[in-house]
Amino acid sequence: MLEPLTYLNGRMTPVSEARLSIFDLGIVLGASVTEMARTFRHECFHLAEHIDRLFRSLKYTGFEIDMNRDMLMDLALDLVRHNAGLIPDRHDLGLVLFVTAGTSLTYTGLAGMATHKKPTVCVHTFPLPFELWAPKYEAGQHVVTPSIRHLPPECLDPKIKARSRMHWYLADEQARLVDPQAISLLLDSQDCITETSTANFFIVEGGRIVTPTGRNSLAGISQGIVRELADQLGIPFEQRDFQTYDVVNAEEAFTSSTPYCLLPVTRVNKKPIGNGLPGPVFQQLLEAWNELVGLDVAEQMQSGAAERIAEFESQR
Repeated sequence: MLEPLTYLNGRMTPVSEARLSIFDLGIVLGASVTEMARTFRHECFHLAEHIDRLFRSLKYTGFEIDMNRDMLMDLALDLVRHNAGLIPDRHDLGLVLFVTAGTSLTYTGLAGMATHKKPTVCVHTFPLPFELWAPKYEAGQHVVTPSIRHLPPECLDPKIKARSRMHWYLADEQARLVDPQAISLLLDSQDCITETSTANFFIVEGGRIVTPTGRNSLAGISQGIVRELADQLGIPFEQRDFQTYDVVNAEEAFTSSTPYCLLPVTRVNKKPIGNGLPGPVFQQLLEAWNELVGLDVAEQMQSGAAERIAEFESQR
C-alpha cells in the first residue's frame, strides 16, 4: 500500500517512518512556528501568503533555515503532488509546515551543539477530515468564552503563528464542559473578543461585518479573503474591539479558517445569535468563496464526510 511522504530535516520519508527527536525544543519548550494551507481540486490555495507569513515568523524568532521561500514552495508543491495521488479526486489535503528551534542542550550537553541552533524543518500533508466540519454548515457552531484569557501581546506577538498553545487546549477543554461540541472564544484582559484556537471570528452588526483588530489576534489569510469578498459584495467591513455583549446581540456570526473556509456561529454561551441559524451575510460570503475556488465548499465537506465515514465503518 502506498503511503504519504513527509519532508523532515532534509529527507523525504514515508509518514510512518518520520521521527522527531524527544530533545527537540518544539517538544521541550513548544518553540515552534507553523503554517497550514489547503488544496482545492488538489491545487494549493494561497500557499505563497502562508510561506511569506512563515518567513516573517522565522525572522522574528531567529530560526535560520537552509531554504529560501522558493525552495520551500517547490518542496511543498512536490509533496502535495505526490500525496494528492493517494486520495480520492473529490477530496483535498491540508498542508502543514513547521519549524522548531532545534534541540535542547539541557538534554544533550555539548554533544548536541550541532543541532542546538539548527532548526528542525518539517512539511507534511493530511487528508482533510471533512466529517469534523460538515454538520456545522447547517447547525452552526457553539462558542463559549472560558475563564482562560488570550495571551497578551506583551507576552507573545500575535503576528507569530506559534505552536505554544497549552492555553488553547485548556480553554477548549473548559468550553466542552459547557457543551461537548463547543469551541472556546477567548477574551483578552480587557474583556474584548479575540479569536478561537483555529479561526478568526466575525459578527454582523447593522449589516456590517466586524472582526477584532490585529492587536491581540492573528491576522488570518482566510480573514483577508473575507475582507476581499465583502468588498466585492459591497458589504461594509470593520476591524475594532467588541465584547461578548455585542456577540450576544449580533445579527449573525461566523468564523474563517484555512481547512473549512467559513463556518456559521449560531450560539454563544448557550444563547442564540440572531435567530439561531446561519445568516444571510454568511451565505453570501460562502457563495462568493465557492466561486473563488471553483467548487461548492459545503457540498464537498458533506459528501466527503459521508464517504470518509463509510470507509471508516467498513474497516472496523
